Amino acid sequence: MKFKTKKRKIGDLGEDLACLFLVKHGMRIIDRNYLKPWGEIDVVARSSRGVHFVEVKAVSRVTGNNVSRETINPEEHVTREKKERLSRAIQTYLADRHISHETSFQVDVITVKIDTIQKTALVEVFEKIM
Repeated sequence: MKFKTKKRKIGDLGEDLACLFLVKHGMRIIDRNYLKPWGEIDVVARSSRGVHFVEVKAVSRVTGNNVSRETINPEEHVTREKKERLSRAIQTYLADRHISHETSFQVDVITVKIDTIQKTALVEVFEKIM
C-alpha cells in the first residue's frame, strides 16, 4: 500500500467533493487526473454548454471555526505557469480523445476549503479562467 501525505489526502478529498458538486449541478464526470509530463487536468466534465476542464485547489484548516474566505485563497495558486501547463495538457487531451475542434470547452477552477473540525467544506467555482 502506498503512503499518502496529508497534502495528497486533502487534494484527493477536494477532488472528490468537487466532482460531487459538479454532478449535483447537472454535469457528468468524464475523466479525472489526466496526467502528462507537461501538465495535468484534475477533472474533465460535460455539461449542456460543452466540456469543462477543471483545476481543483483544496486547502484544509484545523481551526474549529467556519472556513474563512479571507484566510484561505487556494485560487491564488493557479499561477501563469500552471495555466500554461494546463493549456498544453488540454490540447493533448483534445487530440488524444479525438474531441472535435468545434466542441465548446472552458477552463474552470473549483476551490474547496475544508474545515476538518467542523467537518464542513466551502466549494466555490471560478468559471472561464482562461
